[in-house]
Amino acid sequence: MSKQAAGEQLPVRRVDRILAATALGLMVLSIVCFAAIFIGGAAGMEHADFGEGLWPVIGTVVYIAPIAGFISLMIVLISTFVRKARANKGR
Repeated sequence: MSKQAAGEQLPVRRVDRILAATALGLMVLSIVCFAAIFIGGAAGMEHADFGEGLWPVIGTVVYIAPIAGFISLMIVLISTFVRKARANKGR
């Protein structure tokens, strides 16, 4: 059984908020870059070289950002589970 009162909740740590915001930001950035690639391809840029300028960075963000966002989200979940388990044990 839990040693806490029924309505009492654990406070959210600053690190958890930062990691959650980072995960959300990386996912949004990835979606925006993915849409930019589609829009760039559909807007008549077939003759443009996607290997020049900012396009290689945009392409790399599409591959790396979802993975980094998922990892930070998993860190938040695992740390929350560990914190709740420790609180339920009553340390």
